[in-house]
Amino acid sequence: MRPPRDDPYWDAFINRPPYDPNNVIPHAFKQVQPGGVNPVRTEVHSPNVMAQHVKELAHFYGAQRVGIVALGDGRSAIVCLMRSDYDTTTAHGVGAQTPAMKGLFATFTLGAYIRELGYTTEPCELEAEDLAHKARLVCKGTHIADIIVTDLPLEPDGKL
Repeated sequence: MRPPRDDPYWDAFINRPPYDPNNVIPHAFKQVQPGGVNPVRTEVHSPNVMAQHVKELAHFYGAQRVGIVALGDGRSAIVCLMRSDYDTTTAHGVGAQTPAMKGLFATFTLGAYIRELGYTTEPCELEAEDLAHKARLVCKGTHIADIIVTDLPLEPDGKL
């Protein structure tokens, strides 16, 4: 249940940027460096089964929808959408940034799992909304979490 629109405390919770960025977990979480890649690579027999495992794990971490896009160079982009009542790019309050926090947790932990399997992960320089569209995901009412680019063999939902 949402408080009334004229509630000044709720408005501040959703829209007022924090005095100190360290009071918002996404800011602090982005400071954390990812771990190393396990030198012993796990063999993947079925990219379609591995893709399903990755999607189920992302759902477990809170992603509402997950898609995989083949990048054409042996790598894939994993796109996770988090349910969001507010646009995290315009509502900068602590409350509105909750989907961003959940998205960071999901992608950081998913990336850690992939690195533990012996595969690389790296930040994505491509447009997140374009990748979500190519993965056949509908973005309305969601926050697109950081994209994971990996060389883990995955069956894609779409291609770049």
